[in-house]
Amino acid sequence: MALSWNEIKDRAVKFSKEWKDTTNEEADAKPFLDAFFEVFGITRKKIGTFEHRVKKLSDADGYIDLLWKGTILVEMKSRGKNLDKAFQQAIDYTHGLKQNELPKYVLVCDFHIFRLYDTEEQTTLQFTLEELIHNVQSFGYLLGYQKKTYKEQDPANIKAAELMGKLHDRLEEIGYEGHPLEVYLVRILFCLFAEDTTIFEKQQLQDYIENRTAEDGSDLASKLQELFQVLNTAKDKRFKNLDEQLNDFPYVNGKLFEEILPMASFDSKMRQALLDCCYIDWSKISPAIFGSMFQSVMNPKERRNLGAHYTSESNILKLIKPLFLDELWVEFESIKSNKNKLPEFHKKISQLKFLDPACGCGNFLVITYRELRLLELEILRATYKSGQGILDVGEIMLLDVDMMCGIEYEEFPARIAEVAMWLIDHQMNMQISNEFGQYFARLPLKKSAKIVHGNALRVDWEEVVSKDKLSFIIGNPPFIGKKEQNSSQKSDVEIIFKGIKGFGVMDYVACWYVKAAQIIQNTKTKVAFVSTNSISQGEQVNILWSLLFNIYKIKIHFAHQTFSWSNEAKGNAAVHCVIVGFANFDLNDKRIFEYENIKGEPHELKVKNINPFLVESKDITVENRKSPICNVPEIIYGSFALDDGNYTLSELDRNEIILANKNSEKLIKPFIGGRELLHSEKRFCLWLADAEPSEILNNSLIRERVELVRKWRSNSERGNTKKLAETPTLFAEVRQPKTNYLAFPTVSSVNRKYIPIAFLSPDIVASNQLYVLPNVELYHFGVLTSIMHMAWVKYICGRLKSDYRYSASIVYNNYPWPENPTEKQIKTIEEKAKQVLDFRASFPTSSLADLYNPLTMPPALVKAHNELDKAVDAAYSKQAFTSEAKRMEFLFELYEKYTAGLFVKEKKGKK
Repeated sequence: MALSWNEIKDRAVKFSKEWKDTTNEEADAKPFLDAFFEVFGITRKKIGTFEHRVKKLSDADGYIDLLWKGTILVEMKSRGKNLDKAFQQAIDYTHGLKQNELPKYVLVCDFHIFRLYDTEEQTTLQFTLEELIHNVQSFGYLLGYQKKTYKEQDPANIKAAELMGKLHDRLEEIGYEGHPLEVYLVRILFCLFAEDTTIFEKQQLQDYIENRTAEDGSDLASKLQELFQVLNTAKDKRFKNLDEQLNDFPYVNGKLFEEILPMASFDSKMRQALLDCCYIDWSKISPAIFGSMFQSVMNPKERRNLGAHYTSESNILKLIKPLFLDELWVEFESIKSNKNKLPEFHKKISQLKFLDPACGCGNFLVITYRELRLLELEILRATYKSGQGILDVGEIMLLDVDMMCGIEYEEFPARIAEVAMWLIDHQMNMQISNEFGQYFARLPLKKSAKIVHGNALRVDWEEVVSKDKLSFIIGNPPFIGKKEQNSSQKSDVEIIFKGIKGFGVMDYVACWYVKAAQIIQNTKTKVAFVSTNSISQGEQVNILWSLLFNIYKIKIHFAHQTFSWSNEAKGNAAVHCVIVGFANFDLNDKRIFEYENIKGEPHELKVKNINPFLVESKDITVENRKSPICNVPEIIYGSFALDDGNYTLSELDRNEIILANKNSEKLIKPFIGGRELLHSEKRFCLWLADAEPSEILNNSLIRERVELVRKWRSNSERGNTKKLAETPTLFAEVRQPKTNYLAFPTVSSVNRKYIPIAFLSPDIVASNQLYVLPNVELYHFGVLTSIMHMAWVKYICGRLKSDYRYSASIVYNNYPWPENPTEKQIKTIEEKAKQVLDFRASFPTSSLADLYNPLTMPPALVKAHNELDKAVDAAYSKQAFTSEAKRMEFLFELYEKYTAGLFVKEKKGKK
């Protein structure tokens, strides 16, 4: 067993006394270094040999006084010699070392002064022989004690995943695949961590492979099989004549090495690949980060189909801090000086139970457990301030990995999650060991996180953890939109939302909300999930949250509004996410985290209530409506051709048709969709609704296109399309206004402050990529292009990728227009709306996309819109709106009044 820090300090005092009066004549590096490392309980056998030969840059031979490969290089000089030269000499030696031999530390010493250089952190520590007692913990790395910091996307994490990926691919190529391969790799992963984190001796696995296996890899598989068997066998049950190097490995247990696997097969390249994995310092790699990175060995297509998204540590903290961690730290701060309450608090957190019902490689469970163990460390510091009175540090730690539970669809990530929990537990044990000067490791493994391999939507969660014991449900369930769901997933959605009208539009993630709501009934269990923002926008809101509010009596406790989340997997794709925390009971203090910049940090708001759109308001949803809640013009789609592209014309097509017959020009009209409207692009269509038969027959190019449409529709398998072949000259759906109309793009960039809309004449045919508002006036244009309407769009509108996807039934028809505006207010809005149009017209060569680009929007147009915004705001309220949140709070109150029928709807504008 490793020495405690107190024992090491005692040895350091003795060492200092023995060597303090050494003269240059008496100085001998070998016994000095033997005695120095003996202070830490490290023997020559573990380190290696003295006078390691190496080639210098000059190609001359050099001799390193002591090299512990991959750990420390020591260069000794006579007392009083220049240590700067000694250090430069040591650095020169490193150029002749292999990558896996490069040291973490360089120590130069003259028998009195020690200078320790950290090659990774590039920091230097210098002290005298007498000061060694105060600096022994600086050598904690030699014992595995040193605290590590973990960086997302650290090169070491990526390199580790890539090397394991190569090993995985090669084993799969030779036919070692499926369940055996997955378990095999998980075992190797455990061993790699173990030899760098004091579970094993340092480099124990590496030495075993290098010393006990042939270079061609022919016997590596059998040697690993022997190792796995030893790791699963208690010391007193092992063969008496077992190889000494094998017998030095500890008994692990935990069922990790219990299953007998088929024999694998290795060659020289595969053996080297495994050694390359050994050469990485795995103690620097967070089990949470690696859990995510490790999935890069899987097929990317398969990963997409499984909906496997990876959550960074910072985003996990965004969820667990407001869910429970902040509250626990506040409670600790209030009682940390009370020796009577500290044990009760310690016991309380040790009895918490967590469930991640889509745990993947265990990121959420690992980080949650780590944060709780850090809190436990502070509890122990407050309880045992001096470290005195602790006979066994293992006895004072109450938290263990069995407080964490998970469900995972794929077996491989599930097993990774189990191992990751053991590893983070060991790392936290090392941190507490370091704090209290006693080495403690939970070996053999007796407890484990309960990770169930199965479909979380079909598994009874109470079989994983009893609802009476369950404290928190956390995680990042697979998103998977309705179009990406496979048949099995669609079946899952149907089961979860059985009897709920319109469930077919739901994202897969919504199922976890319902399952969680079911298990937390009549409990104090709290839930929080990371989700796509689709569950708080668009058509899904009413279906999901009406169910959660009305049937399961859910209350939202906190929410992160939309933020951009970049995952840790290759490709690093950004997803727009929300975090929603909820329970089956209410509380007074609720929190909204809003983002001015979705890639930035949030601003916290204390609110009284949070609605499904994640703003402060009552628990109301907006329904899918066929007509507006206010007395305003109805919005419709433009016309739909259903023509296989035959009636859509480029400018070249148009000119060819007119060249064939000049009289055909009147049958061709500008044809505008969202892109053409925004970017001033030219497109045309054949509009034959009022054409004479002779006009069609007299132009062969038109006649051919009509015949192609008739044939295409006739060959369709859909009955309605076949019937349309009887009227081939008409668009399938004709909705072209007879008067001027307002054109509204169905999709618009979120980067624009306003959705660009425009008045068009009836001679311009609107396609079904535009919404059309006939019979509108400047008042309607003014309100719809205001910041008030855009606030409603931002929170209610669905998304296409990150862009606004405007909806008639959800956004427009539910929009609460100003309540009884005066004639003066209407007139002011119309005047300001006209100014916007006039300023736009003064830039004839610029498209709407140019005019509303945040970088190029003309100052005059900005000013005109600001004035229009003020006029629209005044029609809503005498009080100015100080924030977007206040606008939404007002709009939801007005929406509730309209939909509750509390006043008579009156005409909001002129006839």
